[in-house]
Amino acid sequence: MFALVDCNNFYVSCERAFQPRLEGRPVVVLSNNDGCIVSRSNEAKELGIRMGTPYFQAKPVLDQHQGHVFSSNYALYGDMSRRVMGYLADVAPEVEVYSVDEAFLNLAGMAHWQDGLEAYGHQIRQEIRRYVHLPTCVGIAPTKTLAKLANHIAKKQVEHGGVLYLDSPERCRWALAQVAVEDVWGVGHQHALRLHEQGIRTAAELAGVSEVWARKHLGGVVGARLVRELQGRSCLEITPVESGARQRHSIAHTRSFGTPLTAYQQLLGAVAAFTTRAAEKLRRQNSAVNILTVFISRNRYGPELPPYTHSATLSLPVATDDTAELIRYARTALKRIWQAGVPYKKAGVIFNGLETAGQQQLNLFEAPTRAAERVRLMAELDKLNARYGAGTVGFATALAGKEGGWAGKKDLRTPAYTTSFEELWCIHMDGGLL
Repeated sequence: MFALVDCNNFYVSCERAFQPRLEGRPVVVLSNNDGCIVSRSNEAKELGIRMGTPYFQAKPVLDQHQGHVFSSNYALYGDMSRRVMGYLADVAPEVEVYSVDEAFLNLAGMAHWQDGLEAYGHQIRQEIRRYVHLPTCVGIAPTKTLAKLANHIAKKQVEHGGVLYLDSPERCRWALAQVAVEDVWGVGHQHALRLHEQGIRTAAELAGVSEVWARKHLGGVVGARLVRELQGRSCLEITPVESGARQRHSIAHTRSFGTPLTAYQQLLGAVAAFTTRAAEKLRRQNSAVNILTVFISRNRYGPELPPYTHSATLSLPVATDDTAELIRYARTALKRIWQAGVPYKKAGVIFNGLETAGQQQLNLFEAPTRAAERVRLMAELDKLNARYGAGTVGFATALAGKEGGWAGKKDLRTPAYTTSFEELWCIHMDGGLL
């Protein structure tokens, strides 16, 4: 058996955890630069506000219904996610962190757990609500795809109390009939259109096709595996790692700027900062990078003609996770594509060709002792930033132009309640907040 635990309206729920007065009110969270809506409360959804709607379009409706709007607070959301995943790692045999707000659990051997797996799901919901103050839904089923489907139903149908356990073939068939084929995990937009053309509109109808048909119309072995999963035959295993997160095959850090950047030093500061963040992710999963890409983009809605994006890719002589080296390569790539006088709206750094750190082919012309020293330096750098806060110690290049606008707009951001000493709550003896 597998379970999928999903935090409901995650970004909004994180804001509500520290502001209970927002319960029952329309609440939305905005993307970088306060541009589009990326998280909505159920009340906001009922107003017809769609995911990805530009804020300026939704603002009149939110104002009319006394809605609340927040900038993204990734430091807070990341820490709340770690708390949830840490709890799940304590109560389940195996955990696969699928995204910032959801995780698969392997429940093998737990079929006879105390009062049953449905009670186990309710316990998870209650304890996450009690300890982290976040609402969740839990889907439990014989396969990961069915667990995802069960979670979808539990979220839509409140009579299940947030937990749906598909414990029999009859229960699975009932659940499959409840879900539209486009809402099945693994069915993309194009495949959904093709399935509709074939008269397949529900997950139950998709589960009834043959594997030969699935291979032909749904992408070969991937489609056949999807159909087998819907039929209750497990094909997808839990893939946990030591940290609980999945190993990434590429790492990217990209951002739109608060204001367009023209000066080279400002653009270099943004690229260096993005490289620093990507390198930290690289080291967290014990990887080194072989291929580095830098891109910069103009405003595609301006008067200039395309192409709007230019990129440069470098193959590194030796795979590395050293931030200083990666910034140096990123600078080389940026010089190749930057044009004087052109205002840039977005930039990004992408790492590909990842391999396990410490096992890469070494440089013939570099002393092994120096490489070991750089590894220790990066380890100490990460320890300091983990102890005193992200960005406490870094490279001066990454600071250039930050105040000039590349850091992005966060006019409506709430405090980082759990990760910054300067933004912690201060409580008076009479119970009031300072």
